[in-house]
Amino acid sequence: MAVQPYDGSIAMLPVAQLYARDVPDLRTPEGADLLQILWCPFDHPIMPRTVLIWRSAATITDILTTPPEPPAMQFDSYLPEPCLLHPEQVTEYPDHLELSAELQEQLRQWSVPQAAEEDMDPWTYYDCVLSSAPGWKVGGWPAWDSTDPIPRPCPECGTEMEVLLTIATFEGGDDAGRSWSPSEDPAAEPSSGSEHFDPDQPTAVQIGSGYRQQLYVCPAAPEHPHIELMT
Repeated sequence: MAVQPYDGSIAMLPVAQLYARDVPDLRTPEGADLLQILWCPFDHPIMPRTVLIWRSAATITDILTTPPEPPAMQFDSYLPEPCLLHPEQVTEYPDHLELSAELQEQLRQWSVPQAAEEDMDPWTYYDCVLSSAPGWKVGGWPAWDSTDPIPRPCPECGTEMEVLLTIATFEGGDDAGRSWSPSEDPAAEPSSGSEHFDPDQPTAVQIGSGYRQQLYVCPAAPEHPHIELMT
C-alpha cells in the first residue's frame, strides 16, 4: 500500500548482511569482513536508495535483536521479510546482449534444438536457462530484460564496475524451469513466527512492477561510491 512521504528522520531498513567467509568472491576493503546493506523505504526516484557499510565483524559487540522500523514507508514491499541464507556457488555466463555478434550467432545455432525441446526461442533458452541465475544473488552477471546493457564506470576512478548484489522480486520463473533450482529442499518451511512464506518470493520484496535492483561496486576499490540500476 502506498503512503504519503514522511516529513522527518527515517530509519533505514536492513536489506542484507554478508560475511566474507560465506561469499568466497566478495571483494572487501582492507580490514573489513562484513558487508551490511541498508535502504531508505522511499523511492529515489524509482527504487529505494541503498547504503553499503563495510565493517569488521570482530568489532561488533552491541547487537540489536530488533532493528528499528521507520514510521512510514512508500510501499509495504520495501520491508523485507527476514530470511536466513544458505549460500550456494554457481557458474553464470554473460547475457547474449553482452556478447559479440559472431558469438551470438554461434550460440543461437547451438541453442536451437535445445530451445525447441523446451518450447522456447533460442535467446530465451540461453538467457533464462543457461546464462544468468534468477533471484537474489551476490556477484555474477546481470540480466538485461527491460533495458540494453549500458556502460557502468566507477564515478570516482572510471573502472568498469561489477555486480555486487541483485535484489530480485522473484526467485525464479516459468522460463527458468528447474535449471537454477536451489540445492536445499524446495518445500522447506518458513522460520518460526514468519507471517509470510512464498517459495518464489520469500523476502516479500517487490522492485517496481516485478523487476530487479542491481548494486554495482568498483573492483579496484569497493569503498568507492556504488551505483544502482533497475533491470
